[in-house]
Amino acid sequence: MKKPLLVLLFVLPFLAASQTRLTEADYARAEKFLPQNLNPLVLNGSIRVTWKTDSTFWYRAQRAEGDEYVLVDAVRRTKSAYSPSAEDTAGRSRQPFFRGGSPAVVSPDGKLEAFIRNWNLWIRDRATKKETPLTTDGTENFGYATDNAGWTTSDRPIILWSPDSKKIATHQQDERNVGDMHLVESVVGHPKLKSWKYPLPGDSIVAMIHRVIIEIDGPRIVRLQMPPDFHRGTVEDDITTADYKWSPDGKQFAFISTSRYHKDAWVRIANAATGQVRTILHEQVDTHYEMNCEWQILWETQEFIWYSQRDNWGQLYLYDLNTGKLKNQITKGPGMTVQIVKIDEKDRTMVFGAYGREQGRDPYFLHYYRIGLDGKNVVLLTPEDGHHSIQLSPDGNYLVDTFSKPDVPPVTNLYDKNGRLVMPLEKADISKLTAMGWKPPIPITMKGRDGKTDIYGLMFRPTNFDPNKKYPIVNNAYPGPQSGSVGSRAFLAARGDRQAMAELGFIVVTIDGMGTPNRSKSFHDTYYGAMGRDNTLPDQVGGMKQLAEKYPWIDIDRAGIWGHSGGGFITTSAMFRYPDFFKVGVSQSGNHDQRLYEDDWGERYQGALLRNPDGTDNYEIEANQNFAKYLKGKLLLAHGMMDNNVPPYSTYLVVEALINANKDFDLLLFPLKQHGYGNQNNYMMRRRWDYFVKHLLGAEPPKEYPLGRQE
Repeated sequence: MKKPLLVLLFVLPFLAASQTRLTEADYARAEKFLPQNLNPLVLNGSIRVTWKTDSTFWYRAQRAEGDEYVLVDAVRRTKSAYSPSAEDTAGRSRQPFFRGGSPAVVSPDGKLEAFIRNWNLWIRDRATKKETPLTTDGTENFGYATDNAGWTTSDRPIILWSPDSKKIATHQQDERNVGDMHLVESVVGHPKLKSWKYPLPGDSIVAMIHRVIIEIDGPRIVRLQMPPDFHRGTVEDDITTADYKWSPDGKQFAFISTSRYHKDAWVRIANAATGQVRTILHEQVDTHYEMNCEWQILWETQEFIWYSQRDNWGQLYLYDLNTGKLKNQITKGPGMTVQIVKIDEKDRTMVFGAYGREQGRDPYFLHYYRIGLDGKNVVLLTPEDGHHSIQLSPDGNYLVDTFSKPDVPPVTNLYDKNGRLVMPLEKADISKLTAMGWKPPIPITMKGRDGKTDIYGLMFRPTNFDPNKKYPIVNNAYPGPQSGSVGSRAFLAARGDRQAMAELGFIVVTIDGMGTPNRSKSFHDTYYGAMGRDNTLPDQVGGMKQLAEKYPWIDIDRAGIWGHSGGGFITTSAMFRYPDFFKVGVSQSGNHDQRLYEDDWGERYQGALLRNPDGTDNYEIEANQNFAKYLKGKLLLAHGMMDNNVPPYSTYLVVEALINANKDFDLLLFPLKQHGYGNQNNYMMRRRWDYFVKHLLGAEPPKEYPLGRQE
């Protein structure tokens, strides 16, 4: 009889723990920390100024008693009350807008708008409403200005008007023989089939663009005298008009061509009248070229500013526009230049933004500088330690700077062009935020996999944190390579539901591991070609273990992970490749196999798909379903069945592999939802909370808590 009693004594503590319940009040308290509830509690978190002259501007300030308008005179260093006129608040936009579901792009003079109809490009006179076709030979899947390739399926026209509103630079995109993607919408009656062109890595035929210039008068089509380009751009996974530049007189059109695998970028200039094209620069890299800072042309002096990471950092270089020869390097030293704010061609100076130039500070803090185009006389314009955003005066002699940290609320000051303080303007008021019990996240620094490189993140604890307790740790991860887990280093009252989840009894962390952007080129390329095997997981696991060594209240034996899209990919990979470390995972809309995701993204970061004689390929080892047999913990997979970004078949393959491996798992499908879950996102959030509460915290969640439906 003693043996059964002994067993019972060991079992009873587990039963007691499993019977712990969280109440609706616990969930309601957590819900108070969601963005929609916290953001309104911050006043003057951001200041948007309107310049009246080169030295005067006005802005709206949020006060506890109501909004106040403030007029600032930079020369006199004064602030006074202001009443904005109708003209002040009207504003005129030249951004694309939507009419009846069809987007249009307005000409610089505001008289015309261009739009796509039946695969052709049309214009509409905004005054008379008269519509005129600019092209007539566009056919299905060989249309003008279209952008329907991969996950992009909008009707927005990809065009750039010339400054005089007389020409349009665009393309005719050929997808006639590109493979299709299909989704089936669940409805009562016959299901609805949605099909569109969706090239995949390794496809022999992908979307190609034939570049054209269209003269509005006539109209007349000028085809550029060059072979078609791949549907590629220098920024992420789409073509972009940031690669296009018109000369002021509209006689020349400059653009960038990108190779299929993003290893090459060519700067080219076309004669707008004849279509003749000349190449003036060829940039080639071993992995992938990515323009983190938009290039600029100085037409008056026939020069251009080019971005390159050839010295392992993001730098700007000055070139001769006619010869393509390098004149000089502008920025130097450690740091990633990411923004050209203003170029003063007369003074030969430039204002730019960069990460990581200030040693001893968080390298993800953005600072701004002024420098000569000869690379000399660098001036730090934003001296405070923090993440900055600026608004320049028209002449560049003054700047309004707002800086903050994840744990320090924003401060806005006025500086002169040399970075000297003119006068303070505003400080964010977070008194209502702190009054409700809010506490900032804790910035964390760890070592990467090499034991030398610092990696950074944020940690969220319950506001009723007890250092004498042990808390499970949950990692909200996004692997990159095009972005990271943390997001902006500016102050935010809420970062998704990270703090809300912490309120349920977890330590929540988010870490930018090696392989994410805004550091060095080598840092960014850490797992190029190994997106599944690596996926920054060595840094995530190592970072979590380091935190547990430093903070005894972290229970590293109860580790979980969740993420969406690329975060869903890394979550499933973590559960399969680190089955003894991660106990619980929630994987949402993961791109688990890049062979099923659009060609541009996979081929950018994984490289060309190379098939072996035995039928295998170099993408196979990166696919999550091939490692499903290693699952030990609890895994919840979720996907929208109408996801046109990451088609759900990627998750279906993982499901099939788990079944074949006789593994238990959970699956949540959203029949009518796309990549995000729209009005069912709260349901997903609640199910995610429940999953971690039950399987990682060892408690019972309140049944069907109505998240987002409180009175």
